[in-house]
Amino acid sequence: MSRDIVTINPATEEEIASYAYMSDAEVETAVAACHEAFLDWRTRPLADRAEIVNAIAQALRDNKEDFARLMTREMGKLLQASRDEIDACAAICDFTAQHGPEELADETRDIPQGTGLVRYAPLGVIYGIQPWNFPCYQVIRYAIANLMAGNGVLLKHAENTTGSGLFLRDLMEKAGLPKHLFTVLLIDHDQSDRVIENDLVRGVTLTGSDVAGRKVGQKAAEQIKKSVLELGSNDAYLVLDEADLDLAVKTCVVGRTYNNGQTCVNAKRFIVTEKNYDAFVEKFAEKMGRLEMGDPTEEGTRLGPLAREDLRDTLASQVDKSVEKGARVLVGGETPEGKGAFYPATVLVDVKPGQPAYDDELFGPVASVIKARDDEDAMRIANDSRYGLGGGIFCKDEAHARELAATHFDTGMVCVNGFNAAVPNMPFGGVKNSGYGREHGGFGMKEFVNIKSVYVHQQ
Repeated sequence: MSRDIVTINPATEEEIASYAYMSDAEVETAVAACHEAFLDWRTRPLADRAEIVNAIAQALRDNKEDFARLMTREMGKLLQASRDEIDACAAICDFTAQHGPEELADETRDIPQGTGLVRYAPLGVIYGIQPWNFPCYQVIRYAIANLMAGNGVLLKHAENTTGSGLFLRDLMEKAGLPKHLFTVLLIDHDQSDRVIENDLVRGVTLTGSDVAGRKVGQKAAEQIKKSVLELGSNDAYLVLDEADLDLAVKTCVVGRTYNNGQTCVNAKRFIVTEKNYDAFVEKFAEKMGRLEMGDPTEEGTRLGPLAREDLRDTLASQVDKSVEKGARVLVGGETPEGKGAFYPATVLVDVKPGQPAYDDELFGPVASVIKARDDEDAMRIANDSRYGLGGGIFCKDEAHARELAATHFDTGMVCVNGFNAAVPNMPFGGVKNSGYGREHGGFGMKEFVNIKSVYVHQQ
């Protein structure tokens, strides 16, 4: 086995850089150094931590173009999408710096014969295992919340976005974050298991597939360490009887192809009632079919490559197996020739249980369109999934849509008459095989803290 990580541009197949894996001894030293940095950081006032988080936000904005171009080279997202990602990460830092001190402030409560103090005390070193689809955001999402809480942070980034992880580490340190407090580990899976076992590591968070989540969650549970898992999904977007069809079509195209279709909360299954089905399919397929693939650094490109060729091949196989089991391809569905991990915008109909397009997450620009009898049947189909991260509803009757979203949709997040991936002041996370725990909205700052009770008795 090669002891180097090699990053490849998925649009050109050219090598970007290579990085040596760390030895076991280097990993032990790195974890210990992060813990030492934590011991000082945990004593810093909340206002001081917030000041550095603010500085990180500014550093992200100051280095946006360089960071965005690196992310696009490493995983193929459209260049403007990379810029937007940096802006979103800076906004997360803004929110955390503004609200962190109040969210994490001590609370006092009346107790018999005295006063109760509730302290949100940092736990220690938190280990994050993150994927490649948002090289900056996936890291910022857990790291900034935990730094604000007073924890140290370890990162095992996806190998194909190693450069982005190191870029972010250097950026944070230049912004004033103490050295080693945010540490990037260049390690393999066996070494990762040993990091979870390390006594200095107090919590584990992973964003990835449900398969990876089971393994990491089990390893953390063996060590009696808390974990937060943000896993895959097969998000359903419902086009109900009273939907604005033009809005639904336009939004669903964006929702399916956002980030080249490689987002856990992409719109993936499109469940349309009989009333709107034929019209939706015609308009949706027409718009998806006009999305041309191209160089992600070119401003006019609408669809870039997938992040790696093996991921493209997996997606193509899922489409082929779905077709073998009865699905029909309306547009796309064929792997193009030539360089790059490209796959076209694809629309599948006649999608039914037993097909990958119905049962599994298709991580790329492939849409599964499913017919429902009525609104009630559409809701039933939406919940007929082992996943439960996000979803959407299109309906002009907002009260009806809100009731379905709030009461009946078995997911962690629901969009009504729109699509969005994440907002800093709203909780982010799922249910069922999409994982557990919450990030954003102030909730992420309290996932890895010791909620400590101090009883002060009157003399």
